[in-house]
Amino acid sequence: MKSRQGQPHLLTTIMLCATLSACGGGGGGGSATPTPPGAPTIGAVTAGNGSIAVSFTPPASSGSSPIIDYVATCTASGSTRSQTGATSPITVTGLTNGTTYSCSVTATNSSGAGSASASVSATPLGVPGAPTIGAATAGNGSASIAFTAPSSNGGAAITGYTASCTGGGATRTASGATSPISVTSLTNGTAYNCSVTATNAVGTSTASGQVQVTPTAGGTAYNTDGVLCSYTVAEFNNSPSVNATASALWSCNPTRTVVANAIPNHPVGTFPNANNPNTIRTQSITASFPLRPAIANENGTNIMVPGHAINGVKFEPGTGGTCDSASPPNCSANGGNGAWRMEALAPSSFNFGTDNNNAHAQPTGEYHYHGMPTGLITKLGKGVAMTLVGWSADGFPIYARYGHTNANDASSAVKELNSSWRIKANPDTGRPATSLYPMGSFLQDYEYVAGLGDLDRCNGRTGVTPEFPNGIYYYVITSTFPFVHRCLRGSTSTGG
Repeated sequence: MKSRQGQPHLLTTIMLCATLSACGGGGGGGSATPTPPGAPTIGAVTAGNGSIAVSFTPPASSGSSPIIDYVATCTASGSTRSQTGATSPITVTGLTNGTTYSCSVTATNSSGAGSASASVSATPLGVPGAPTIGAATAGNGSASIAFTAPSSNGGAAITGYTASCTGGGATRTASGATSPISVTSLTNGTAYNCSVTATNAVGTSTASGQVQVTPTAGGTAYNTDGVLCSYTVAEFNNSPSVNATASALWSCNPTRTVVANAIPNHPVGTFPNANNPNTIRTQSITASFPLRPAIANENGTNIMVPGHAINGVKFEPGTGGTCDSASPPNCSANGGNGAWRMEALAPSSFNFGTDNNNAHAQPTGEYHYHGMPTGLITKLGKGVAMTLVGWSADGFPIYARYGHTNANDASSAVKELNSSWRIKANPDTGRPATSLYPMGSFLQDYEYVAGLGDLDRCNGRTGVTPEFPNGIYYYVITSTFPFVHRCLRGSTSTGG
């Protein structure tokens, strides 16, 4: 009776154990422990405009259940952006151009997210912002367009700018590395709307605002009246090679005129010397310059004597020396019939006996500068600053060496300006052997590359200066070829 009475209890226990799938002390089999996926394998990352596309392959193990999705995460300097996707690649957006991000991927199943993949870095890049348009200066069939660089370069260095002028049913463009950019082949008397874009490795920006300009045959005239109009030099030079009084008198009525004796007002080297047999002698110099210079030729007109320093000494960067193409060549420092024009400065095999002022005396006894007038600059004592050292034959000012980083912003830093000329990679046909005369020895060894430096073909640019705070076209004496400008953008006519 007792055993029968206990049977219901046994049956209940058996049924309960079946429901719970486990009973008693024996170890029976239960369900698997939930497991997240393994780590995906990171692949290539492709930077875009404010984005990075992250490629990957699925993990070797999906865990205890199928993978639901993947999450790509990119982190930089405490900023994190994530994007969810079902397949590779996943593009993470909202990133800052120019900032380097570290990106990884995780996989997720019903149990949760697995371990992150290894990280790969990338830097999003975009096009630059739009430049800020400045003033437009009308020229003869041309316009000089000033601008300032955009606040953002898109994360990649700006490689150049393009100015576009539209008018009369036509659009003309020109490219350059710095402001301003001169757009040519325009029609005089036609109004043009001009703008500027910036370009980097990714692409080109939207255009700046527009500025209107109307080219004219007379160009835009600048007024230089009132600047150094009564400048006087009267100083005894006791250099052994001089022992004479330097004299120069400037006036501005009705043109800018200098009357001088060509004696420098600073120390000079020894003349005659082993490479220059000439003695410095006083001269009778009278030269006139336009008071209201205007751009007349965008490409410039070549000239031998481009101007005079404020002490009355002339600038003459070229030489009269030549070599012919014979083998060996016939060379003459005093002329000759050769086609290859000797250079006095730069890497040259020719020694014209110049002194520390990059100057010497001609057979007439006239002392003149081939390059940087070091002694004059020292005497003016302005240090690292734009220094007005002379006037060009077309009436525009000549400055030594320095200019503003932003040509149109007087508050921007001052730097040494670079010419846009360089030595050619290969010599011209018929040139005397480079084993005799290295590249740079002849005028023909140099080529102009627009935008290579800060200055145009005539070694000038438009911008603000201490004497012309509203801006003017000016020439710059540089430490490298052409040293002093050898062409004129303006006219030498003094009628205006």
